Amino acid sequence: MGRRLGGFGEKRMSQGQTGAEQRLVTPGMVIGPSAGKRAGSGIVTAEESMIATQLGWLREQNNTVSIDPINAAYMPRSGDLVVATVAEVRNNLWFMNINGAFQGLLPMSLAPWKVEFGAARQHMDVGNVVLARVQEVDECHNVVLTMKGVGLRRLNQGTVESIPVQHIDRVRGDNNALLQRMREACDCRIMVGENGRVWIDGDADGIAWARMALQMVAEYGHSKAFETILSEMEQTTKGDA
Repeated sequence: MGRRLGGFGEKRMSQGQTGAEQRLVTPGMVIGPSAGKRAGSGIVTAEESMIATQLGWLREQNNTVSIDPINAAYMPRSGDLVVATVAEVRNNLWFMNINGAFQGLLPMSLAPWKVEFGAARQHMDVGNVVLARVQEVDECHNVVLTMKGVGLRRLNQGTVESIPVQHIDRVRGDNNALLQRMREACDCRIMVGENGRVWIDGDADGIAWARMALQMVAEYGHSKAFETILSEMEQTTKGDA
């Protein structure tokens, strides 16, 4: 599959910047009347008005008004799918970098293999990347991971890209529609972790296209020119064979 990467041009990008549909709001800003609407994340109601509590892009969906923050940190929750990297190996567990304030712990009992005590490094070493789930998070912020589950595994190929965690929903789209659209356009496997890491596996051109698309969605997904930009990028996948 041939691709002309970058064929959509900077002109479309500048159009995306000038045609923003969403409002950038600041804490304390009055958004509008609260009648007939629900307050979502980043919004409070007072005296029949909606007020912003954080800096970000205003979004309204299904009569719910919320804010997509400019910056956000990953806060692990039980059940989260994460792309994690081995940071340290001990006799009976792995310390995993999960792109958060605290490392995750993967005990050998929750690994997908039968691991003998002291043999953890034979199965995974520092720098290895895995697809795992958060098993539990306790009151001291200890994060326990598991690799026992459908699809959870060590990722032996492909590449990992990072995106701001506040843009994860934007990258996925409604019912994962946008994510599936990107998968089909670049002919790659793409897995989005709740911790802001994205695993991409395919040929070199497909991976390059996917990385560019992820950056574009994060930067221009709030723009009314977004659909035009994405459609033009999709056309680059139908270029020279």
